[in-house]
Amino acid sequence: MLLSNYAWYELLGPLTLAAAVMLSFWYVRTIIKSPHYHTTKTQTSYFFTAVALFYLAQGSPFDIIAEDYLVSALILQLSIMAFIVVPFFILSLPKAYLNIFFWRHKRARVAAFMFKHPWPLAIIFNGLITVYLIPSVFNVVSGNVLLQFIYEVAIVLFAFLTWWVIIQPSDEVAEHSYFMRVAYVFFTTLFLMPIGIFLLVLQDPVYTTYTGVAGELIPALTAVYDQQAAGGLLKFVQITCYSIALFHLLKKWGLQEEENEGKVDEDTRVVQGVVIKLNDRNRRKSRKKR
Repeated sequence: MLLSNYAWYELLGPLTLAAAVMLSFWYVRTIIKSPHYHTTKTQTSYFFTAVALFYLAQGSPFDIIAEDYLVSALILQLSIMAFIVVPFFILSLPKAYLNIFFWRHKRARVAAFMFKHPWPLAIIFNGLITVYLIPSVFNVVSGNVLLQFIYEVAIVLFAFLTWWVIIQPSDEVAEHSYFMRVAYVFFTTLFLMPIGIFLLVLQDPVYTTYTGVAGELIPALTAVYDQQAAGGLLKFVQITCYSIALFHLLKKWGLQEEENEGKVDEDTRVVQGVVIKLNDRNRRKSRKKR
């Protein structure tokens, strides 16, 4: 009944739908149909899942619920964009396309500089979300449409940079060890823990934008329960996505270790199962014998 008060274009989000269609057209024309790139079915499914979630979160009636009725819906909307849509979009891009996109271009130097120092990216990304959810900041930002748009774009942008470090789709731009990336996921998970706990334990309504409409959409969902649900959804989506990323990183790390097991270089010899490192003198003698 509440949604019936909105016009059709508010419910369907034509601008978001147009953006989703344009993105899909670009991907099909530039990536899938290009003879220079090879895309797997998995990559294609990642992309169209990301586009579908993007539209459902930002263009469907769910966007109205997030903006006007439930702070938990707003946080779920932001979590879907930052922790699901962004990594799916990165995973959908072929490595060859990324290499060509960055090769011999000024953006390559900028990207290499940023990705070479990944920890500030994680701090800024998680800091933006944490500051955004501080009641005094949230009430100001959510009261200004333009400011809220800029803030959400900034969060998604730094989510893209943070997920790039974790996924590392191209070694040409930046290369980090599996150990570093595993540690990165672990500590990034901890960064949002304080604000999530804050929302879960808080017993007073603090988001004035939603206090006046509490219970209108779901009568049992009071303002306090709504913000507690926001904290729970934020942590659930974040921990779930990071856990999946951590699982895949550990799996690939283990496979890499198995492939490298038993390998030796020209400075190493294996004698009766014992690995021996040659010094410069022994190495020269070994070369003379050969």
